[in-house]
Amino acid sequence: MRTKSLKKNKINVVTLGCSKNVYDSEVLMGQLKANNKEVVHEEEGNVVVINTCGFIANAKEESVNTILEYVQKKEAGNVDKVFVTGCLSERYKPDLQKEIPNVDEYFGTSDLPNLLKALGADYKHELIGERLTTTPKNYAYLKIAEGCDRPCSFCAIPLMRGKHKSKPIEELVAEAEKLAAKGVKELILIAQDLTYYGLDLYKKRNLAELLEGLVKVEGIEWIRLHYAFPTGFPMDVLALMKKEPKVCNYIDIPLQHISDAILKSMRRGTTYAKTTKLLEDFRATVPEMTIRTTLIVGYPGETEEDYQILKNWVKEMRFERLGCFTYSHEENTHAYNLEDNVSEEVKQERANEIMEIQSQISWELNQEKIGKTYRCIIDRKEGNHFIGRTEFDSPDVDNEVLIDAAKHYVKIGDFTDIKIIEASDFDLYGEPVSSP
Repeated sequence: MRTKSLKKNKINVVTLGCSKNVYDSEVLMGQLKANNKEVVHEEEGNVVVINTCGFIANAKEESVNTILEYVQKKEAGNVDKVFVTGCLSERYKPDLQKEIPNVDEYFGTSDLPNLLKALGADYKHELIGERLTTTPKNYAYLKIAEGCDRPCSFCAIPLMRGKHKSKPIEELVAEAEKLAAKGVKELILIAQDLTYYGLDLYKKRNLAELLEGLVKVEGIEWIRLHYAFPTGFPMDVLALMKKEPKVCNYIDIPLQHISDAILKSMRRGTTYAKTTKLLEDFRATVPEMTIRTTLIVGYPGETEEDYQILKNWVKEMRFERLGCFTYSHEENTHAYNLEDNVSEEVKQERANEIMEIQSQISWELNQEKIGKTYRCIIDRKEGNHFIGRTEFDSPDVDNEVLIDAAKHYVKIGDFTDIKIIEASDFDLYGEPVSSP
């Protein structure tokens, strides 16, 4: 007598948005695997979990379109269940339930145990720090805190992620040791705000002490800092960066604007003079440091004069890395009470002009690298090139070093000395330096 075989679910986790979401997806996948569930990342599966982003208009649109795409697959019988988690569903759950009712269930950003339950799994407390990484094997994100206490007028993150909550140093060191045991060589520290790390747990800004713990982890060779807030930045971190080779000479510090009038309205707690002094101190203490920043143009009330101040400052500061975004008017934020009075056309023109200036700066700085040799980590092979990065470059957002695979072989996941032979505005071309 034939019995009907039970269909085994294959859970496909789809990640949208930032590296913090990548981290959350990896934690979810680690938990599912520990529950003996078959789990894949952005491959075919009959059960789909979409980890959404709700930060700005474009990201929300992408999240909604992805949900609709999988709901259609469900209606066509190609997918059995669709679950939605992350920032968009934290922020807009009632609206989403009404507009897209064919999703099986919506979960917020701190609903992991309930999401696991819906997927037929139990939350395992003993798995703290265990993840199924989705990045290339040589690097991984390490989320050191959740949420944000800053009052920035344009930002919806506190609505979706709650108040700042640091993870204890010993927990993070244990997590880094587990990653190193799996072959991870580069840790990218992420949080909504690295600057604030430790204030809630240790009653002081404690990023330097955390770094001192992480540099002792065997196997970890690079530690990179992302998303530091400029106000109250702990300067002892710079001294450690200077003396400790494992801490990359790199910092991502989103500055958003520089006109005093706009900074005040944005509630950034700083000024043109203070920000410029901070950057001068960075460069004086660690002259070889690469600074990445992000800017917003078209904020409510941004006049042509405000924009010119910003534009001239970008030319003067010559950031090694810079991204520029147009302002997105987000409901329930402080700035939503202001009139969104800069037209989309002007916003886009301003963003394009800033990026053109930056592209020229980047080209000039890259030309200076020709003939020099850099220690690079090799992330992957793509087409006819091996793709690597210097310590001055973060994955996905910064310069890449391209090595001709027809002429040279380098091992993916390894560090290799690469001599730069050519450079464009956002890419470097190099060849391995043969050992003597």
